[in-house]
Amino acid sequence: MMGKSHLIISTGVTLSVMHLLGHEITIPAVAVTVVSALLPDIDEPNSLLVRKAIPEFLLKGLQAALIGAAIYLYFAGVAEPPWNIALSLLVGSVSFLPDRRLRHLVMLLIALGLFAFAEAYDPWNVIAACVLVVSSIVPHRGLTHTLYSVAGWGALLYFASAGMQDGDSLWIAGGMSYALHLLADSLTQRGITPLPPLPFKLRFKLMSTGTKKGGAVENICIMLTLVLVLYAFVLSSWV
Repeated sequence: MMGKSHLIISTGVTLSVMHLLGHEITIPAVAVTVVSALLPDIDEPNSLLVRKAIPEFLLKGLQAALIGAAIYLYFAGVAEPPWNIALSLLVGSVSFLPDRRLRHLVMLLIALGLFAFAEAYDPWNVIAACVLVVSSIVPHRGLTHTLYSVAGWGALLYFASAGMQDGDSLWIAGGMSYALHLLADSLTQRGITPLPPLPFKLRFKLMSTGTKKGGAVENICIMLTLVLVLYAFVLSSWV
């Protein structure tokens, strides 16, 4: 499914179910739900989450900075010729990487920054940095689309929010929203491999992303989600 569909369906279903089960819907819980709805696709540089977090202008700024660094290394005498040329060409060539690779590079740089300079936000800085590092090196619909990641993300939220007033709401919201993303992807022709290295695939083959049939299935799922939201937050109070 497309990113916007994941966002609407996972967020809508998660918050509706939590509300019907009596969990308090807080702003942090909503934020975790939204992020978790898109988080499995963080391993895809062109996904909605990554494109919003690392927009085009940021990539252009990185390219300009790399070219500037290459020029500086050539003239600054950091290394003797011909090593200054080699070093300059090496750094400058990185600026010509495809956008996908540049986004991976930005993710790694952000992770290093979180490890080094964000101790005040512990443990969230470590969690975010680890997610960025892993996501920048694994293939799409690989590790992030497994039950291990659902359990790992839920556990991270559980221990990180321990002692917080709405701690239970956070890990339940995050784990459920993440799992619903994987369930939605299992409807596609490609499906997911939930328990690697076991070769078992969860694949219902109901749709292909980008096709008319796929669009129709997505629209149906979105409509059902909106009906559930309407029932949970409006009609259920009348019953």
